[in-house]
Amino acid sequence: MSKNFFKHLKVVTKHRFLVFKYSCKVGIPFLGLIHDLSKYSYKEFSISEKNYTGYQSPLLTERRNNGMFSECFVHHTNKNKHHFEYYIDYFGGDVILKIMPYKYNLEYVIDVISASKTYNGKKFNNNMPYEYFNSKNKKYLMHPASKEFILVCLKKFSEDGFKHLKKKDTKKLYEDIKKRYSLTYKVPFYSINNKYDFIEITKPW
Repeated sequence: MSKNFFKHLKVVTKHRFLVFKYSCKVGIPFLGLIHDLSKYSYKEFSISEKNYTGYQSPLLTERRNNGMFSECFVHHTNKNKHHFEYYIDYFGGDVILKIMPYKYNLEYVIDVISASKTYNGKKFNNNMPYEYFNSKNKKYLMHPASKEFILVCLKKFSEDGFKHLKKKDTKKLYEDIKKRYSLTYKVPFYSINNKYDFIEITKPW
């Protein structure tokens, strides 16, 4: 047990409490209740407490110390269906992106809001989750429909809180967006010479 054991435990528990609280507001209480339970597993908790900072995800510290590779992140996204990485596949040298199911897509929205409030504390405002995701989303290998749903929901939250994020509203929004996209998308992974372009990582970013 490291000196950060209880500090990290407090952060994880606070985040999960907020996720449950907000999940009840949007109509997915059970997903809020079981959200991120894998963070209490030895595989994830032991790594995270070691890399705890209190102001950002411990996975960032793990990546800096481990050539940008996070064992904790791989375990977490393979166990939790609210992460878009769960819906990434590889076939014939291509990356295959599948749309996230509605309830997990909505859980991701709540996850972003809750994480933003957890790490920003009293400085938090309703626009922060949207600003954060909007600044990062172009780098994410995420199905475009899932991405659009998250952006619209976070924008609605920034303007009116949970007023327009009731289940009937988000379900209709999801179905309307889904109609405009294919179930899956392919992202070519091979280079023009049909060989992988390997880039050696020699130091943290």
